[in-house]
This record gives sequence, C-alpha cells and structure tokens, in this order.
Amino acid sequence: MRTYELMFVVDPRLPDEDVVALADSYREMLTGQGGEVTKEESWGKRKLAYPIDKLTEGTYHLFYVSAEDENPFPEVERRMQQNEKVLRYLTVRTDDGRLRYREGAQQEAAPAPAPAPASAPATDEEESQ
Repeated sequence: MRTYELMFVVDPRLPDEDVVALADSYREMLTGQGGEVTKEESWGKRKLAYPIDKLTEGTYHLFYVSAEDENPFPEVERRMQQNEKVLRYLTVRTDDGRLRYREGAQQEAAPAPAPAPASAPATDEEESQ
C-alpha cells in the first residue's frame, strides 16, 4: 500500500463553509477512486511565499491518503485544476517512516554521547624524557 499527501490552497476570500464543502467533495472523490483518507488537516489561512492572482494569503488543506497500486488522484487533480477557487495543489508520494515521524510516533532521539577527550600524540621530545 502506498501513502500520499495531497495539499491544496484555496482562495482566502472563500467562506469557511465553502472550504469545508470543497474538502468534503475531494475526500469523496478520493474514496470513490480507491483511496482511503487516513488523516485530514486544515491549516487555515497562511501567508503565501509569493502572490498568486494578486493574493498574498491562502487557506491550506492537507489530506493523507493510502491507496493500493492504482492511482486515485487523476480525477481529483483534474477537478482542482478546473476549479478557480483552488489556487495551487500538490500531490506527493511519501514513505511510511516519514508519515510516522509527522504523526509523532517516532521516539525522541537520544542525546549523542560526549566524545572522549583525545590525547595528543607524544612528540619526540616527550618520548626521550
């Protein structure tokens, strides 16, 4: 089973109810195409790295999706591309280790032991004494 992240940025002027409805429709499309949404996050409004259509903010939404060998994204990506409310979207295939790290399942890294003090090699003068 493969895991993916699907993030999309929506026009910030869109009411929250419309953003939720849009996310629900994309979730239904993903599950209808053979994917399983394992986790969903709404990041809210954030500043964009660069202006898109003269907008400096966007509403971010993230899906974590698990799918068998078939790709559940072509229809969803096509709909996102056609929707003027969606500013940008990105689908990334992730590995399980990275997903566990994000969910906090990875244990805290133990502090590295302090290196032992290195003794300087003896010089010829010290050896002769």
